[in-house]
Amino acid sequence: MNLDVVTADVIGDVALVLGASWALGAVARRLGQPTVVGQIIAGILLGPSALGKLPGHLTARLFPHEATPFISVIAQIAVVIFMFTVGYEIDLRSVRGYARSAPLIALGALAVPLALGSGVALGDHGAFADLGEPHPSGSSFVLFIAVAISVTALPVLAAIVRERGIAGTTAGVIATAAAGIMDVCAWLVLATALIGTKSALSRPLFVTVLLLILFALVMFLVVRPLLMWWLRRPGALPSSQVPLALLLAMTGGWATASLGLHPIFGAFIAGLAMPGPEDTPDADVLRAMEHAGGLLLPLFFVVTGLTTNIGSLNGTAFALLAVIVACAIFGKIVPAFAIARVTGLSTRQSATIAALVNTRGLTELIALNVGLSAGIIHPRLFTILVLMAVITTIMTGPLISWIGRTGRTQADLRPEASTTLDAEIMQPQGLCAHVAWL
Repeated sequence: MNLDVVTADVIGDVALVLGASWALGAVARRLGQPTVVGQIIAGILLGPSALGKLPGHLTARLFPHEATPFISVIAQIAVVIFMFTVGYEIDLRSVRGYARSAPLIALGALAVPLALGSGVALGDHGAFADLGEPHPSGSSFVLFIAVAISVTALPVLAAIVRERGIAGTTAGVIATAAAGIMDVCAWLVLATALIGTKSALSRPLFVTVLLLILFALVMFLVVRPLLMWWLRRPGALPSSQVPLALLLAMTGGWATASLGLHPIFGAFIAGLAMPGPEDTPDADVLRAMEHAGGLLLPLFFVVTGLTTNIGSLNGTAFALLAVIVACAIFGKIVPAFAIARVTGLSTRQSATIAALVNTRGLTELIALNVGLSAGIIHPRLFTILVLMAVITTIMTGPLISWIGRTGRTQADLRPEASTTLDAEIMQPQGLCAHVAWL
């Protein structure tokens, strides 16, 4: 197939993906779900799980083998921009007002599912072997399953907080701050799991670790101060920040890719290192980066959907899915709720925070694709974990609605408590971090 034909196929695929993602994203919003849910489902429907089951091998015809590498490259560029935005929008200063609750909730809602995920990986070798996993007891595999179960999607969480009208409330700010802390820790654990896999280069393990640490130190101790000086010097143009952000995102992605790790790690670190005005994310930079990455991120969902094949799952796979979903849900909700209550938050606030930190969404899919491309997991387990991400993300909206209805009902039984509760919920306790595009 010549280049002109491949170019035409890629352009046609981009149009198809954007159209399907826009349509199903709109349906998701009408159903009270984040846009990302509809886009994930669009990617799955265009893959072998749905379209591929129809006569005529439509998935293979619409997404020919020659075109998919180009689509994957475009999707990876979008993911690099997205991960930079995730790092850039994390504002750990929001923890200061909740120095007790947010870090403890983050610790519990990360450590418990990490432990449960490790337990599942170590305790059910037979089920993973049936799925085609050759090394289910390997350290990289165990760490990866632990991370996959413990991820919280900060951008999706922040979008739900905004759309549900709880931005600035105690529950919204604490949940967002805790998710930011968990994001940083989860990506560090995932980077550790990736070191030593087939995606890593032939250099010794300790050399890769040292180079990664050196890269992070250069970003924070050299690049960040230089950028602060450059952006805050007299006569600096605000418009120059967006090109700098794009340059930093791509350079960071290239750096960690050169180390044999995934580009998302470098982009995430670059986002953390990028300075903003008065050490807060710049709204214009966030908006531009969200739009730049967001326009093409639906291609990432199709790349994910092309590898997701629900029809390949058997009874053992669905049993394992039930176990993983249970560990993912209870590993987040139970410790988050319990710690929030112990640190003095109300039942309603604690339940809201617990429901929010159970959100996974796009962040989970990025982590899963990293594991798949590194050879840590294989397609059938990948499909199970994608389904877990979809289930836990879909349930967040209805849970928040149910908590809201239950709280109002209980308040109606105690009118004097209702006034206190409503006043506390509506009192702004600080602004939520700026929201990344889904």
